Amino acid sequence: MNGFPLTLRVPLACLALGLSLALTGCGGKSDASTPPPTPAAMTDQSIGHYCGMNLNEHVGPKGQILLRDDPRPVWFSTIREVFAYTLLPEEPKAILAIYVQDMGRAGPDGNPPADAWIDAHQAHYVIHGDAIGGMGAPDALPFARMDDARRFAAQHGGQIVDFQGMPEDYVLR
Repeated sequence: MNGFPLTLRVPLACLALGLSLALTGCGGKSDASTPPPTPAAMTDQSIGHYCGMNLNEHVGPKGQILLRDDPRPVWFSTIREVFAYTLLPEEPKAILAIYVQDMGRAGPDGNPPADAWIDAHQAHYVIHGDAIGGMGAPDALPFARMDDARRFAAQHGGQIVDFQGMPEDYVLR
């Protein structure tokens, strides 16, 4: 910057600092060395983002998204809603973590235990099967173990996909 006149050096330095700070904040992910926040516990105040209903009123897997600028989790009564949130342009993208419930641990009532949260990016999803989700419509069912997903698909039909392979038309139909 020594070749620039003093009247340009200060604004250029400020511009470089501003760009550096802006780029540091992009991406919606935490620093790779920082572990993601742990999943929040579902309570009677856990209300579905889109349906506005208490999650405890619904059978099946639930989801939660943890955002960088909000300490409260965003709750979902279906897994398709979790994916819709990540696809819709009007929703915040400063996502720190996404958790879904492992249906491999579900009881006879169709609900996983309270501690059955798994990283949504690591789950195996059964779609296009005969399973009905929390809102009474077909839903993707997440499993922590591929063997559990295969066993479920063999009994109930469907196809197994990973997080990146979830078809947008399945989510948004």
